[in-house]
Amino acid sequence: MKRIISILAAVILICASLSACTAGDSPANAGGDRLQVVTTIFPIYDWVRNVLGSEASGADVTMLLDSGVDLHSFQPTAKDILTIADCDVFLYVGGESDEWVEDALQEAKNPDMVVVNLLEALGDAVKEEEVVEGMQGEEHEHEEGEEHEEGPEYDEHVWLSLRNAASLTDAIADALAKADPERAGAYKANAQSYASQLLALDEEYRKAVSEASVSTLLFGDRFPFRYLADDYGLSYYAAFSGCSAETEASFETITFLSRKVDELSLKTVMTIEGTDHRIAETIVKNTQNKDQQILTLDSMQSVTAKDVQAGASYLGIMVLNLAVLQDALK
Repeated sequence: MKRIISILAAVILICASLSACTAGDSPANAGGDRLQVVTTIFPIYDWVRNVLGSEASGADVTMLLDSGVDLHSFQPTAKDILTIADCDVFLYVGGESDEWVEDALQEAKNPDMVVVNLLEALGDAVKEEEVVEGMQGEEHEHEEGEEHEEGPEYDEHVWLSLRNAASLTDAIADALAKADPERAGAYKANAQSYASQLLALDEEYRKAVSEASVSTLLFGDRFPFRYLADDYGLSYYAAFSGCSAETEASFETITFLSRKVDELSLKTVMTIEGTDHRIAETIVKNTQNKDQQILTLDSMQSVTAKDVQAGASYLGIMVLNLAVLQDALK
């Protein structure tokens, strides 16, 4: 796949070279042209918009994953690669789902392009993918060893921590300032203002969890919320890890999770966004009381361009998630 991407992009770039902007056309070194910023996922896109603030009129911001396809199954088109090749700033997560990025960046025509890899920006705050008791594939993971031959697999869902978001907002401001030094002061000020909102909401999460009577979440689904859970000292059980491609839970997994619901007297079973909640429903049917509520936390992995146009925002979704979390922890 990587080779196909590289070859196809090279052909398109050659054909487009006569009409494409040159490396010298960025706002940092030429007058009047708009800053071209490309992001992969919605949270990064929204963070960029907030850091741009009142300077947004001088920038074009593109969200590549805008059709509801999530990070784990996304494959770039030749148009996507061309969009990246022409940009001034490119921001992406940097986990195994973004292995295609390395080849795409080789096609870049702007030698001054500023690239931000979120996992690299977070450094030691990044966590390895975790398999917990009862999770589908747990036995296989222990048999095969926890690490891949090339090293550990990192949890890509870094955006689901408000504390990470505040830190990454800073990195975004630095990247925009490097590409567009004239507006560096505005970017820094906007980042500080936005980070204060993120950390204020983080405090609301901390307070809600500290006042809750329950400290365990149980997901009949994938679990991309490890960063959030660790931020507030929550424990969890789930059918699958956050990056799992599996959709069918085994009898053993269903049985284990149903028993955990009973053992911990949980009143809710959690899911992530989407319409298929069959696993959560099956878990509830196999509990003693069979009356648990099914609640959904939004991991922002399927936000579309239409959602953005309707006003979707990172902070707004995290506020809604807080309300769901408060219900789940009663």
